[in-house]
Amino acid sequence: MGATMGEKILARASGRPQVKPGEYIWARVDGTAVIGARNLRARLRALGIERVWDPERVYVTEDHLAPPPSVDAANGAVEMRKFVKEFGITHFFEWGRHGILHELFPHHGYVSPGDFIASIDSHSTSYGCFNVASCPINEELPLVLATGEVWLRVPESVRFILTGRLPGPDQFVVGKDVILHIAGTYGTDVALYKSVEFVGPGVASISMAGRFSMANMGIEIGAKFAIFPCDEQTLDYLKGKMRREPRPVSPDPDAHYSATYTVDLTHLPPYVALPHDPGNSVPVVQVARERIKIDQAFIGSCTNGRMEDFRMAARILKGRQVHPDVRLICTPASQAIWKQCMEEGIWQVLAEAGALITSSTCGPCPGLHMGVLGDGEVCISSSNRNFQGRMGSPKAFVYLANPATVAASAVTGYITDPREFL
Repeated sequence: MGATMGEKILARASGRPQVKPGEYIWARVDGTAVIGARNLRARLRALGIERVWDPERVYVTEDHLAPPPSVDAANGAVEMRKFVKEFGITHFFEWGRHGILHELFPHHGYVSPGDFIASIDSHSTSYGCFNVASCPINEELPLVLATGEVWLRVPESVRFILTGRLPGPDQFVVGKDVILHIAGTYGTDVALYKSVEFVGPGVASISMAGRFSMANMGIEIGAKFAIFPCDEQTLDYLKGKMRREPRPVSPDPDAHYSATYTVDLTHLPPYVALPHDPGNSVPVVQVARERIKIDQAFIGSCTNGRMEDFRMAARILKGRQVHPDVRLICTPASQAIWKQCMEEGIWQVLAEAGALITSSTCGPCPGLHMGVLGDGEVCISSSNRNFQGRMGSPKAFVYLANPATVAASAVTGYITDPREFL
């Protein structure tokens, strides 16, 4: 029997000729990351660990509380810097100079096709867009830092065959809409602890930014991994950045999948996820007719804070104004993207429209700072989660959508189909 992409990567990482779903294995990681290192030094010392297994493969940043919004958060950042120095970490990304972890990994070449990554933060599935098997860890972090290995169960694989051609950013339909469609159609448990593979002729029509959004939100449908094949787009994006030679994988023709679903991208519309679940997703036209008023609009996060996203927003906002009852927050996924938006004049367009432009930070997305919602407020966001209380008050309401839909809604003051602005 053949192997899926995830199985091939795990077989290589565990030093086996092949692995089977349900087996428990030790797998060597190609990289991991640390954010929020509070108490980490003490935990490592308690285990007798004085150095990480490979300082070149451990990456440290603070993105959730950057800049620190409180003394407690600032003290956490102090502790993180002490950890970096004490354990000889080579790659440390100070806030304000770099950006959000998931954007930094590929931008600085820390992932290559065929890698196995086990990293802190639930949205570490993001790197699957680069033909990488990447999963989140939490309590396992000290073990991974000490040994470079992690113990896990080999997941079953689920396949989504993408057919047709996605309308794309020119028509305000992007990867975010594909994953919201999948979550809304098949449920947020369709891939629970499974390796998701996005394959088929439709993949070629999805930009790398769109694939990143889909892999990022793979965790929102329960995925252990969310893997795309490696193609020319992948290699072009990573060209000149990779620190390791690519080892791309593709599924064997006779690979076994626990389920296969087919998604036609051709006529896919923009989608919106209603509160309080990413799986509560419907085409935007079903919501737009209700003219749901909003108080806040957010474009950014590790899900949709890239150039494609801000270019779409600028197309809509150029020569227009944010509705007087709405505040629009724009947060790039990295400072490199911030700089490029400045060079392209995007920030000027957005600022003249009335948007607040921030530094690269997670802040508003998890509701930590720089855009926390109050009781009864309604927000439309390009981030990845709209759980109750996610962006602030548990009495607030968060809708998820692509950045074009967010920008269009910011102009009208209510949830709007962005195609009205074509």
